[in-house]
Amino acid sequence: MEKTFNLTRREDGIAILTMDVPGETMNTLKEQFGPEITEILAEIKADSSIKGLVVTSGKADSFVAGADITMLAACKSEADAKALSQQGHVVFSELEGLSIPVVAAINGACLGGGLELALACHLRVCSDDKKTMLGVPEVQLGLLPGGGGTQRLPRLVGIATALDMMLTGKQIRPKQALKMGLVNDVVPNSILVETAVELAKKGKQAAKPVKQTKINQFLESSSFTRDIMFDQARKQVMKKTQGNYPAPAKIIDCVRQGMNKGMVQGLEVEATHFANLVMSKESAALRSLFFATTEMKKETGAEGAVPRKVKKVMVLGGGLMGGGIASVTTTKAKIPARVKDISEQGLSNALSYAYKLLDKGVKRRHMTPIARDNIMSLMTTTTEYTGIKDADIVVEAVFEDLALKHQMVKDVERECGEHTIFASNTSSLPIGQIAAAASRPENVIGLHYFSPVEKMPLVEVIAHKTTSPETIATTVAFARKQGKTPIVVQDGAGFYVNRILALYMNEAAQLLLEGQRIEHLDRALVKFGFPVGPMTLLDEVGIDVGAKISPILEKELGERFKAPAAFDKLLGDDRKGRKNGKGFYQYGPKAKKAKLVDESVYKVLDILIASDKESKDVAERCTIQMLNEAVRCLEEGIIASARDGDIGAIFGIGFPPFLGGPFRYIDTLGAKNLVDTLHGYQSLYGERFAPCETLVKMASDGSQFYNS
Repeated sequence: MEKTFNLTRREDGIAILTMDVPGETMNTLKEQFGPEITEILAEIKADSSIKGLVVTSGKADSFVAGADITMLAACKSEADAKALSQQGHVVFSELEGLSIPVVAAINGACLGGGLELALACHLRVCSDDKKTMLGVPEVQLGLLPGGGGTQRLPRLVGIATALDMMLTGKQIRPKQALKMGLVNDVVPNSILVETAVELAKKGKQAAKPVKQTKINQFLESSSFTRDIMFDQARKQVMKKTQGNYPAPAKIIDCVRQGMNKGMVQGLEVEATHFANLVMSKESAALRSLFFATTEMKKETGAEGAVPRKVKKVMVLGGGLMGGGIASVTTTKAKIPARVKDISEQGLSNALSYAYKLLDKGVKRRHMTPIARDNIMSLMTTTTEYTGIKDADIVVEAVFEDLALKHQMVKDVERECGEHTIFASNTSSLPIGQIAAAASRPENVIGLHYFSPVEKMPLVEVIAHKTTSPETIATTVAFARKQGKTPIVVQDGAGFYVNRILALYMNEAAQLLLEGQRIEHLDRALVKFGFPVGPMTLLDEVGIDVGAKISPILEKELGERFKAPAAFDKLLGDDRKGRKNGKGFYQYGPKAKKAKLVDESVYKVLDILIASDKESKDVAERCTIQMLNEAVRCLEEGIIASARDGDIGAIFGIGFPPFLGGPFRYIDTLGAKNLVDTLHGYQSLYGERFAPCETLVKMASDGSQFYNS
């Protein structure tokens, strides 16, 4: 069997231990490496000619990207998972216990178990390469650093900094890592190993005291003040997670016990908590999401089709969406984008929008002004159809008006090449209707972004009946280059995401009209796990936008999509939400720091406030509609699989990730329970709650969407 770890001895007494997992692009730590490392460490101990050790990677772009999380699925019990953590503890303690200096030479990703390996070394040097990132992102998988990270990190960089890293999973750049004491030096990659060798020759050095703020120094000075800090951290975590994610509280407990009772006790607590989290349903859901997105990256979206290279993009419309689309095209995909708008004002808005986003990077010192200006030079503007003959893809982001979109298709077909793709960022109009005006309908596709474009990770790629496979594959590849997660959906009003969202929003509106308070509705859904509540979301998206989409969905999909008629009164009162400072909440100078409801809205809608319903009942009534409709979309072939449906809901509308998405959540609830609940609501509120055929069938035969 090929070895992963290779030891080479230099003439100056420094040995280089290189990790290079055979046949893989990235190094990850696997359970079977344990004996191999132990054997090598024994060899190092026995060789008195070795005066120092440098640990490095044989991969060009990564140190160690983390532990291989597929091994967690093999754990059948908490005891199995605890043994895994403890095996890591033993190996890392042996490394740390070597009498010679051990230096980690880090280039590229050094994450999770990779950073824990580096922490077990006595010193760390990293390259200044932009691919070099250090972090412990385990919390994003519902886990905690289980290889001693909860103990070594706070001892190295201080409790406050370590908690911040572990509770957010944020990645640290080289300069930051040096400033916080996470690494001892940052050098160009060309001299990385030599620098590490020189450090090893100097012998073991005591870690320099971490530069801390006065307040953190005080808080970390005694067990009493540390406990104040831990309690504060726990309160903040509870507020942020609503108690839906168990990992953060366990991370805090590991650090607390380790700092107050010592390393041995800390490692024992870490292994126990790690094991408990590995077997939790929340971590299982988050890990399934990780595997699903990884699997999707390998797919083209159209079987057997090869994407064409996109070298130039045109964006029609310089509004918020157009500006955002042009910005991710130049910044993330590094592809030139030409924005066309009928007014100079629209064009300058698009440019300033992109500039502001890039300038944030300059202000935070993540980017130089020259790099910002180079990216900005990729964006050009025009009020005419000039300089676009060679555009490979045109993304249309104009108003939701079919006649206007037909005009755009004709203009593009007249002005661009025969292979130019026409991608419409419509949120509700069927793509087939837009393609009806095209002489090359095979080039027409939907590319539905979510607002704000630079933040929302999902795009829906919508194929109508005659979209060519090559057009689908090219559009999917283009969206990925923009840093998006694309799901391919079939044509139909509302596509997938807005269709399941519309029923959820309508039900929240019904509850509001029945007298439920705005803030109670929002709180109930945030407690359930959504990032914001439905009324806040409606204010953010725009009440007028919601009003435009509803009739389209009702006309195409039927009565269950009918929005409450009372909502017309909101528009009559000129309430559009945040954009015009008038909606369900207060905006502008009168709005305090805390978000306050604009109480006058109750009068506009003739609402009599009723007593609050149970939060969980409110959340169930809103989300159950979404679950039913998601299954209906699968039944109609709008989405290709339960996996795509789960990713679409989580990345598109913030469906709670710890539930794994609508389909995984239905498996957890059980189809029979869901159908019984829907029938209960149907008898109370009518046909909009009738369960779809697939659910009824699953309830009778006990089947599930996923096997695991």
